Amino acid sequence: MKEKYKSDYQINKAIENKEIYKIEKNIYSDTKNINYLEIISKKYINAIITMDSAFYFHNLTDVIPSKITLATKRNALRIKNDKIIQVFTSEKLFEIGKTQMIVEGATINIYDKERMLIELIRNKNQIAFDYYKEIISNYRKRTNDLNISKIEEYIEIFPYEEHIYEILQKEVF
Repeated sequence: MKEKYKSDYQINKAIENKEIYKIEKNIYSDTKNINYLEIISKKYINAIITMDSAFYFHNLTDVIPSKITLATKRNALRIKNDKIIQVFTSEKLFEIGKTQMIVEGATINIYDKERMLIELIRNKNQIAFDYYKEIISNYRKRTNDLNISKIEEYIEIFPYEEHIYEILQKEVF
């Protein structure tokens, strides 16, 4: 905005004239209504969508999450937003499975299906049983779509790799 309008005064003038719209602090758009995912991807550029949100966007559940779950590095600032659940992740695990996906016209950072399968198993005890079973069942239906070598590569990096591998064998493959 500073490059295009040169000053705060010109930005405010453009807002008054409805040439641009202020969406949130430091976020502007040339359209009045903007997809919330687009705002999140611009505002939290280094965060990655994970857990319930990722399961939903990967079509592994039909449960629409009430909040967006974002993974950030352990040393990241705390996100103060009621619509976001922040999950702090170690540097070693943060980038594993990071990919981009277009959802409702917005390009988002999200963990791939393979990483999310590992996350599902790692967080099994924190997830409602019926919800867990629904997602595992959907993974079983899509085993042909999964990159097995990617899963094996990821598992080696996570703690308790034998335990994760054992559950994968029992419940998915």
